[in-house]
Amino acid sequence: MNKLKSTLLSLVAAAAVAGCSDPGSDREMDRFIDGLMKKMTVEEKIGQMNLIAIDGSVMTGPVTESATGEKIVSGEVGALLNVMVPEKIRDLQELVVTKSRLGIPLLFGMDVIHGYNTVFPMPIGLSATWNMASVEEVARISAVEATAQGVNWTFSPMVDLSYDARWGRVAEGAGEDPYLASEIARAYVRGYQGDLSRNDNLLACVKHFALYGAPEAGRDYNLVDMGRMRMYNEYFLPYKAAVEEGAATVMSAFNEVEGVPAAANKWLLDDVLRKQWGFDGFVVSDWDAVREITVHGIGDLKEVSVRALDAGLDMDMASQGFAKTALESLGEGRITEKQIDRACRRVLEAKYKLGLFADPYKYNDLKRLETDILTPEHRAAARRIAAESFVLLKNRENTLPLARKGVVAVVGPFADNRPNQLGSWAFGGDIEAPTTVLEGLREATKGRAEIVYAMGCNITDDPEYERILASWGRALARDKRSDAELMREALAAARRADVVVAVMGEAAEMSGEGASRTELGMPAVQQRLLGELKKLGKPIVLVLFSGRPMTLVEENDKYDAILYAWFPGTEGGPAVADVLFGDAEPGGRLTMSFPRSVGQVPIHYNGRQTGRPAPADGSITRYVSGYVDESHLPLYPFGYGLTYTTFEYGDVILGSAEMSPGGTVEASVEVTNTGSRSGTEVVQLYLRDPVASVTRPLKELKGFEKIRLEPGETKTVTFTIDSGMLEYYDNSLERVLEPGAFDVMIGPNSAETKSATFTLLKQ
Repeated sequence: MNKLKSTLLSLVAAAAVAGCSDPGSDREMDRFIDGLMKKMTVEEKIGQMNLIAIDGSVMTGPVTESATGEKIVSGEVGALLNVMVPEKIRDLQELVVTKSRLGIPLLFGMDVIHGYNTVFPMPIGLSATWNMASVEEVARISAVEATAQGVNWTFSPMVDLSYDARWGRVAEGAGEDPYLASEIARAYVRGYQGDLSRNDNLLACVKHFALYGAPEAGRDYNLVDMGRMRMYNEYFLPYKAAVEEGAATVMSAFNEVEGVPAAANKWLLDDVLRKQWGFDGFVVSDWDAVREITVHGIGDLKEVSVRALDAGLDMDMASQGFAKTALESLGEGRITEKQIDRACRRVLEAKYKLGLFADPYKYNDLKRLETDILTPEHRAAARRIAAESFVLLKNRENTLPLARKGVVAVVGPFADNRPNQLGSWAFGGDIEAPTTVLEGLREATKGRAEIVYAMGCNITDDPEYERILASWGRALARDKRSDAELMREALAAARRADVVVAVMGEAAEMSGEGASRTELGMPAVQQRLLGELKKLGKPIVLVLFSGRPMTLVEENDKYDAILYAWFPGTEGGPAVADVLFGDAEPGGRLTMSFPRSVGQVPIHYNGRQTGRPAPADGSITRYVSGYVDESHLPLYPFGYGLTYTTFEYGDVILGSAEMSPGGTVEASVEVTNTGSRSGTEVVQLYLRDPVASVTRPLKELKGFEKIRLEPGETKTVTFTIDSGMLEYYDNSLERVLEPGAFDVMIGPNSAETKSATFTLLKQ
């Protein structure tokens, strides 16, 4: 190592680096980065702003002989993404440290979305736990496994709100509610980042800033058009919460906001994110988003790169707009070296806080591969949290839990399908690692019940569609036998059975990025199989895999029990068995409203009142804000989920009928377990401001508590309502607190609540 590099590393090693609470650490960081940047050329500064994906030659040969290696040595790269071989990450880090002029370490980014090697439920399923400890645990285990393989930066959490199940990326989010999504965003950041002085934490990246979850027609990457009052009161809240929790990086979105693509939107990236919210990390574009601004029609690559840098974008992912044009734009006076320094400095600060200058190989301890990957403890957590995420949508006459006796027929294209159990964005997951539902049921019964299996049908009856889906991701396990033959086999198995467990739904590649759908129902071939099974008169338990809400009106009417398992991850099979046989309870509650039909979407519980509201009971009438062919209400409301017991809510009791500005009011309710089993309930608090200077939501989630009660046990749940919970942004974007009546609603979901009213006094 040359003298300059040795001096730089010695300086930072002597400083109180990442995770230090000593105020002097910021001064040491500033001093170090000031000294480093004085030694950097403009080209090297621009290089720190460049995030590229590796070329294939890196993975097949020596890194020094690859195009990526040449760029690294010349100082043209600040970060890499999608390097999944730990030894290669070590080689690449060593290459930059030992062969580049200044030896500035690289960041290695990866989409670690719901686990890495140990795959947990998709984020929409994880959100259904309503358990921030579980969310944080998933992020923590994800960080441990990813960092053991050299990854030090995750492009997660995705905190985009969505009301539209057609949009495939609802699978990656936390649903439709701003408050719940904000709490989940905070938990992810805590779990990923923690104490950055450790080598098993990594940088979080909040995405996609902003409004990405509200595209027109549910089409990914499409136009988003939204007023600022809605932005501030709803969509901005989870981003802001993650920033407040200390997220180190933020990713700009693909979409435009008010006519300006987010990656070049100065109002978003500078005015809101930095000036209003105080974000001091760096902003990275989404994949190729800078180049895609040219497709929006804003200008050529040089023009859009100038605009992006001026807006506050610090790192360009994949398009290399800064790398290819910034030096020329600087010479033409279109950008300044001060702007380049600003972006470069933010990237260097992240590397400093991560501790890479003190130890560039901090994340290259290959011994951790033997101790930190797919451990029994991680798999046990995946099993427990998967069960906690499952939502019991229907349970006619206590069909569930099942008894371990007799004959259980297990049918459906997902019953013994490993790849699809993981869902999308499971890059680190071994497709052979999951234990399937069939295997889980067999292990759970072991001689106490007979399990008979038949696939019954393929995922769809369109081989070409399945071929296309498989080309995007994991194999779909198509059986070459005819649909008629597969069905005959399933019906034969079901005739022998006392109960049928049908494991169905949508394939992993039918949700996720770029997977918008115009139909939300189950594929027709699966519906036909269910219809024939129904004719046998046997109890049917429907276990559904999916990454989004589906339309299930017919299924709700016809079948005995419906367990929504999302894409449950590595231990999804045993978790399904645990719940079906009652060893664990279905712990999930919906975080998105389930529509009755696609025609209802976008649909959400916290809409605003109109001048002609539809009947509250969902009945159909004309000249109101509803439909003439269907109820306007969802099939399953936000917050909904059954358990294996029942709960009774008492009246809402307020500690006071009035609240002073700056004061509080306590709202309490007694909850009793009226069933014969112990169970967990999610007690939910909603507020409504019925009269305000602008229209306000019909109700807004403002608190929740997850409680466990034994049979016959009663617990008083108390929420403290403060004036901050009553504030909102008016149409001048002023934060206001308006006196008057407020409704307090408490219940098991957004549709079934008991209420009371208090008055906020004038100041």
